[in-house]
Order: sequence, then C-alpha cells, then structure tokens
Amino acid sequence: MEAQVISPELTAPTSSHFPHWLPVAASQPAMSAPWWQWVASTDSLTARLTAAGAPGRFRVRLLRQRVGLPQLDEALALGIAPRRYAWLREVALCIDDTPWVVARSVAPLHQLQGKGLGGLGERSLGSWLFQQPDLVRGPLQVTAQPPRFVAKGSDGNATSRWGRRSVFQHGGLSLLVQEYFLSTMAEALSLPSH
Repeated sequence: MEAQVISPELTAPTSSHFPHWLPVAASQPAMSAPWWQWVASTDSLTARLTAAGAPGRFRVRLLRQRVGLPQLDEALALGIAPRRYAWLREVALCIDDTPWVVARSVAPLHQLQGKGLGGLGERSLGSWLFQQPDLVRGPLQVTAQPPRFVAKGSDGNATSRWGRRSVFQHGGLSLLVQEYFLSTMAEALSLPSH
C-alpha cells in the first residue's frame, strides 16, 4: 500500500508574495546546531538522508513534473523573465515511504536540451547533479516559510521546519533547487524544534 505524501501547511503571509529568503549565515542565530548541520550542508542531501535514515530505505516519490511558469521569486533567482516557461519538478524524499523532505526544482526550459532531466522519474536529482564535473553551486538561502507547491489534503500533520535553496550551474544550465525539511524528519532523528 502506497502512503500519501504528508504535506506541510501552505499558508503564506498574505502581506507578501515572496517567501522570506535570507543568506544561510543570517539564519544561523535562529537555528540549533543539529539543524544547522542539515540546512547549511553543501554536500548531497540524498547521501545524507540515506545515511541518516538507515536501515530504512530511501526513495524519491515524484509528485509532479511539468512545463509551467515559475513563481516570481524563482524566476528572479534564476535571472529569467517571470513569464518565461520553465521545467518544474516536485518530489518527496522519503525514508520507508515517510516524506522527510519535499523539494522543487526549476530550470529555464530553453536550457534543458540534451540534459536528460525529463527522464529522471523517481531517481534522485542530487545523484545526477553531484556527478557533473563542472558543477558550481551558488550561495545557500534559508527560509522558515512553508513551501507553496505541495498540495493540501494529506492524511498527516507534517509541517516544514526549514527550507533552503540554491542555484546550480552546469554546462549552460541554471537549476534552482529548493528543499524543505519536514517535522517527520525532525521526529525520526530527534531534532529540536528549531
């Protein structure tokens, strides 16, 4: 039996159309040391989750992949026009079918040719990214806002604790990767509330 994705609450402040993204260093005072080790890490999140979740099984659950318009803050982060079509991929990173992280990747559509990202399916984007020899990762930004892309109507009460994002550059491709750590992960690893 397939478990449903446990979605964080999606209510964002009505006073702003942007999540509140800060440079990672500016978020450190509000974050406990255990969370800092997760949020500020620049290595493969897939590898970290696989190790932390053992002996549980890591898997990627594809929530949605499509061509569409990015959010305004996503377009700005990528340096593209807000009404320019992009490749959008949303996944849940799970341990034993329990989502620990939800993620959204955005790339300008005109940069995707020959990259093979459309065929990832339920494979980890991180496993592809960290194999690229010319990969450059931009600065990390952090938010305490919930993600705006996961559908409501789940059977769980998981919420987002921290979100982070950065832009990866590879062979003419700019790829924005946003990852939101869920309370289900915090509970499983006995992490503090913040």
